[in-house]
Amino acid sequence: MEEIQSQSDNYRSSSSSASSPASRVPSSNFFYLRKPGSLRQPISFEDSPEWEDTDVEVRVEEGGDSINAATTPASPSLSKLNSGSLPSPPLPEGAAVARKIAGASVVWKDLTVTIKGKRRYSDKVVKSSNGYALPGTMTVIMGPAKSGKSTLLRAIAGRLPHSARMYGEVFVNGAKSEMPYGSYGFVERETTLIGSLTVREYLYYSALLQLPGFFCQRKNVVEDAIHAMSLSDYANKLIGGHCYMKGLPCGERRRVRIARELVMRPHVLFIDEPLYHLDSVSALLMMVTLKKLASTGCTLLFTINQSSTEVFGLFDRICLLSNGNTLFFGETLACLQHFSNAGFPCPIMQSPSDHFLRAINTDFDRIIAMCKSWQDDHGDFSSVNMDTAVAIRTLEATYQSSADAAAVETMILRLTEKEGPFLKSKGKASSATRVAVLTWRSLLIMSREWKYYWLRLILCMILTLCVGTVFSGLGHSLSSVVTRVAAIFVFVSFNSLLNIAGVPALMKEIKTYASEESNMHSGALVFLLGQLLSSIPFLFLISISSSLVFYFLVGLRDEFSLLMYFVLNFFMCLLVNEGLMLVVASIWKDVYWSILTLISIHCYLPGLMSWPL
Repeated sequence: MEEIQSQSDNYRSSSSSASSPASRVPSSNFFYLRKPGSLRQPISFEDSPEWEDTDVEVRVEEGGDSINAATTPASPSLSKLNSGSLPSPPLPEGAAVARKIAGASVVWKDLTVTIKGKRRYSDKVVKSSNGYALPGTMTVIMGPAKSGKSTLLRAIAGRLPHSARMYGEVFVNGAKSEMPYGSYGFVERETTLIGSLTVREYLYYSALLQLPGFFCQRKNVVEDAIHAMSLSDYANKLIGGHCYMKGLPCGERRRVRIARELVMRPHVLFIDEPLYHLDSVSALLMMVTLKKLASTGCTLLFTINQSSTEVFGLFDRICLLSNGNTLFFGETLACLQHFSNAGFPCPIMQSPSDHFLRAINTDFDRIIAMCKSWQDDHGDFSSVNMDTAVAIRTLEATYQSSADAAAVETMILRLTEKEGPFLKSKGKASSATRVAVLTWRSLLIMSREWKYYWLRLILCMILTLCVGTVFSGLGHSLSSVVTRVAAIFVFVSFNSLLNIAGVPALMKEIKTYASEESNMHSGALVFLLGQLLSSIPFLFLISISSSLVFYFLVGLRDEFSLLMYFVLNFFMCLLVNEGLMLVVASIWKDVYWSILTLISIHCYLPGLMSWPL
């Protein structure tokens, strides 16, 4: 304890410019608005009001099943932040109003996740975490890299990999049960989008894959999702661009990924790193959009690595992790007070999230070791001389014995003592519908992407001209029959090998399928059937165009029935080859190994079949 106290005193003395949360940060929100009449003056922290404490209580309505979270603010400005009402211009006449969503309370209690090592489940990624998320609020899981943020989020959502094992309990509306299909949405950190579709087309096909019902109903759902994520200006733009036109910016692509899950109108939305690869402006716009979504009643739970001061002010609750340990859970305002009580007050000109991660990120120890041998321009390194391990132990010990931890336990008891309404599945689209949707969507993609079949058509025509020219003018002797058989063999074999050039383009579809399969929007058999059926028109075009050129160059019999027989045989060869390519690429999900396997099959299988002869 003497070591912890000395480290805390050392850090407190280094932060002499720090002050208590009541005097260092604003209360209403983190948009530092200038005073009226001072448009040319620089923005300062003094232009904003001060923090004030709030009392949060949860009441269970008698005779009702819902749990309401009531926030009693001490100032009107703070109530605007907690209620999610941000300053915005009035809506014009005829503007669409956001549809209300019935959210759900999510509670996790003593949640521990272990990852299977070489012999047994030994590595604890998350250790005895407790927390909750309420309807109409944004709860963020924050921490440095490899602190267990994404693992905790996946454990709560029930999407852990097979190599992980979970201990503890997760409650939804007070009931210990898994969330059914359609009641929640999960947005991965990296989700492959289809660049050749517009935003509206992409969301429309996603709605057809997910929802049962009529087409007109799905169009309304898509428009609601576009409006909820503020994508109206980009609805008719291609996601990946076209020719020399740029595609959607990174921030808008992230919002499209979230909108894909919103077509189900989920009660709970899990997002893994919504600010991943976003600049400060795009990150702020994203969080304002999510805050607007939360105000409709949806329960938002997401992870984040770091945020600006403005973004931090939009959070309702924060769960701070370091090496799997929960260092704090509660209101964002109370987190500042928690760090101050532990001896690590946040300096005035530093972002709260930067300060939190600076105190609990063990990677800074390497910077300290590197900087001990020399001095900075100001003569010392007082801002980085704190031992991170000591800070983590201090913060964890302070939180476990604080009133914040007791308040979390009390809240968990209140949320789990009475079961609310059970979440019901919203139904799925039938397998036949999904096959039809995937077939039509793939047809549209292949017609717009020149790398799929248009390039293969050009290459096949060039190869056909080369082979046909080599074997032209054979005459009608008996020996020319054997030569023509060899020409047909070379023509079919080389065209089958040439179709392997479509594997890289097929990998994009497989990545999209993998993302849809993880959210139970599609299946392996549905994907394979849809891709194979959509390739039939293009393969028939390739077969008939190549066969017409080759047939007459080689000098085969000039009869229509024989010509069509040759075309159909060549088409069936291409179709079987396409199916084989789909199966191999779906198994490997890698360009290199898929091409290597297909070449091996084409080269060695004919030899093995003809070996007994």
